[in-house]
Amino acid sequence: MAVQVNPTRMELTRLKKKLSTAVKGHRLLKDKRDELMREFLDLVKVNMELRQKVEKGLADANRNFVLAKAGMSDQAIRTALMTPKQEIQLIASTKNVMSVNIPVYDFTTKTADENDIYSYGFAFTSGDLDGAVDSLNDVFQDMLKLAEVEKSCQLMASEIEKTRRRVNALEHVIIPETQQGIRYITMKLDENERSTQVRLMKVKSMMLEEKNHYKEKMVKAAEAKA
Repeated sequence: MAVQVNPTRMELTRLKKKLSTAVKGHRLLKDKRDELMREFLDLVKVNMELRQKVEKGLADANRNFVLAKAGMSDQAIRTALMTPKQEIQLIASTKNVMSVNIPVYDFTTKTADENDIYSYGFAFTSGDLDGAVDSLNDVFQDMLKLAEVEKSCQLMASEIEKTRRRVNALEHVIIPETQQGIRYITMKLDENERSTQVRLMKVKSMMLEEKNHYKEKMVKAAEAKA
């Protein structure tokens, strides 16, 4: 790769500062990438556990709904579930993890009574419908946590990829090019210094030679007068 830099001491100082900054940045970004990978792998493990739990809870709820539908008419089920009794308010916030703003989901209910999840009376409904509603209520918090963890995994994976590209750019492009520029300028400056030293030595030799010739002329002139 051709180096196109101005071979001056000022440029050499600038490149040395740039190299120092790039090396420090490379080290910090590698540490960030490694920590993000550790956090990401932990979240992936949690995500797998939550997904299995949510899928099992939804399977139980679906099974109970099928049993409830077998014992009740569609009209009766729709009437029972027409007007929800409990209300849920979702609270979304963020948490900074290694410069990544991951979501944090929480919720509050209108009332604290656990029986408020049933929007119907128990006289004309099947116990399987109660089980289905109860299963969905149990799995709701896990579903919310799963959504939070999956979004966090997506954001962290994107940040890991960006950090990896920056680390590679510093490691394979910026730092080698800067080091090559420093070597080039150092070589040019050393070459110029040697050339200057040779010229000075040659000038000194010429001056000494001229001085000797002048002395010889003076001596000859004095002898001629005598």
